Amino acid sequence: MARRALPIIRQLTARPTPVASLGAKPDPHTRSVTYMPRPGDGAPRPVTLIPGDGVGPLVTNAVEQVMEAMHAPLYFERYEIHGDMKRVPEEVLESIRKNKVCLKGGLKTPVGGGVNSLNVQLRRELDLYASLVNCFNLPGLPTRHDNVDIVVIRENTEGEYSGLEHEVVPGVVESLKVITKFCSERIAKYAFEYAYLNNRKTVTAVHKANIMKLADGLFLESCREVATKYPSIKYNEIIVDNCCMQLVSRPEQFDVMVTPNLYGNLVANTAAGIAGGTGVMPGAMMLRHLQFPSFADRLETAVKRVISDGKYRTKDLGGDSSTQEVVDAVIANLD
Repeated sequence: MARRALPIIRQLTARPTPVASLGAKPDPHTRSVTYMPRPGDGAPRPVTLIPGDGVGPLVTNAVEQVMEAMHAPLYFERYEIHGDMKRVPEEVLESIRKNKVCLKGGLKTPVGGGVNSLNVQLRRELDLYASLVNCFNLPGLPTRHDNVDIVVIRENTEGEYSGLEHEVVPGVVESLKVITKFCSERIAKYAFEYAYLNNRKTVTAVHKANIMKLADGLFLESCREVATKYPSIKYNEIIVDNCCMQLVSRPEQFDVMVTPNLYGNLVANTAAGIAGGTGVMPGAMMLRHLQFPSFADRLETAVKRVISDGKYRTKDLGGDSSTQEVVDAVIANLD
């Protein structure tokens, strides 16, 4: 994308902050969010659905119920895929390639035994190179830290997750970490572009280049080169172990964080735990991605009202409500 075109794109896609009418008080649960530009004309969109394993079917069914209650302009193409399968069927991959969007529950990966993860296979087959998680405080949900609003952008296709392992001799296993300039530059550009389009001020690169001087050194070099093209955005670097300590002590200092694969997994989960838990942190803002921002606003507002009210909360949030009771409460709070 040409750099000079960005201001025009931002004007077209950014949602302006609503102006309060005379005498009206702004709703404290609303949150102005812009989004990455995606093609779309408002027509109903097909979405590939993989309920997955464990709690996957429970939570994806919750999404289906809410989408139906909202009359959201989308429909699901369901496929039953499970982690014990040898590979993802080709028809599922074709559906995702066609629809460009997939709602997916977790697929169980057996620990050890040389079994490949279908989650990793999907990332490679479809080149899902960017994982984005936004971790922020929610009104009514007590946490140890305030003013947390962190976006973790993780490179999702290489690093320690390359899957290049072999036994050199009995009792000695070698695992290769792969870092390439192409993938490092690509994720850095994604992070800076996200920051630019969403009015973020700082991008912090997470690394361990003091020890892995070549691999993480290449990642840092790529981030630094990209940073020079975005002079309005402040660029920082932090070693991953110090990063974890800073996250649990002063998380409010972070804005957008860009990381290699493994570090991003750890940093995103730590940030989510600080802000209230993985159960309330959005990892794929599907309605915004599909360019249905009014539906996204309605859903976000309803969820925040339920959390702020505190009457219906699942056990991970300190309550005793069932998932279905929370779903019913969210639907009841839809405008």
